[in-house]
Amino acid sequence: MNSTVTDVEVSGARESSSSAVSWGPIIAGAFAASTLTVILMLVGSGLGLTMVSPWTGASASVSIFVVSAAVWLVIVQWLSAGLGGYLTGRLRTKWVGIHDDEVYFRDTAHGFLAWALATLLVAGVFGSALSATVGAGVQAASNVASGAAAGATSAATNAASGTADGNSLAYFVDALFRPADTGTVAPAGQNDASSSAQASRILVVSAARGEVSADDKAYLAKLVASRTGLSQADAAKRVDAVLTGMDDAKNKAKAAADTAKKASATFALVGALSMIVGAFIASVAATLGGKQRDEGEALFVRE
Repeated sequence: MNSTVTDVEVSGARESSSSAVSWGPIIAGAFAASTLTVILMLVGSGLGLTMVSPWTGASASVSIFVVSAAVWLVIVQWLSAGLGGYLTGRLRTKWVGIHDDEVYFRDTAHGFLAWALATLLVAGVFGSALSATVGAGVQAASNVASGAAAGATSAATNAASGTADGNSLAYFVDALFRPADTGTVAPAGQNDASSSAQASRILVVSAARGEVSADDKAYLAKLVASRTGLSQADAAKRVDAVLTGMDDAKNKAKAAADTAKKASATFALVGALSMIVGAFIASVAATLGGKQRDEGEALFVRE
């Protein structure tokens, strides 16, 4: 019994009272990684602005813009994580009296902690400053590159929810009631405001339902014939043409919304994957830095 107590006491005496975590190198590596992230994000925003243009057809497509942004995010994560992890490993003091496997484990853990702290710094402390610096440029680039898709997405959402964008709906209503001959005055008929309001309500409800009933289509044809001077047959053809145009616009809006959704999902998944790989790179870089630090000191002592 006494021998056992003595062994425990001796074992306890051999246990180091200092923590295995060296926060100094971790904080230094995290600050280095955060600073490099800010610099690379500024470079990325500048490169992103070169991909967009206010001229029609001169900007990169939404898919190209999102893929390029995702690739650059991967590069930023890997470079900053590698730098932060390597500095963390090189700056820590030499651990004496522990097994090499434990040294590797501690270096790996230190690199991961430096990456985690850098991520929190960028997301929190540096987040507002970074957003103020590059937010305007990135937002402008994103708006120009995906403006059409965003507008189409809004239109599709409005149509699906039973509402309609005012300008878009007004355009189709105007197309219905254009005079057959723009050089002549349309014959007097129902009140213009009343006809337009009725047509608008029919189009909105029909868009929500997904189809136009035969009665509504016939009534629209009568309104168009009354307002424009067209024959009943020509008015019916115009109604069909306008309804077809609305269906085409809705389908294009859905396609654009689907493209934007896929691009956003791709960006989010690639961003998450880049962070996971960044954590791995930071850990490996810290192990490499710590190994070089110990080997360098051992070589210096031998000399």
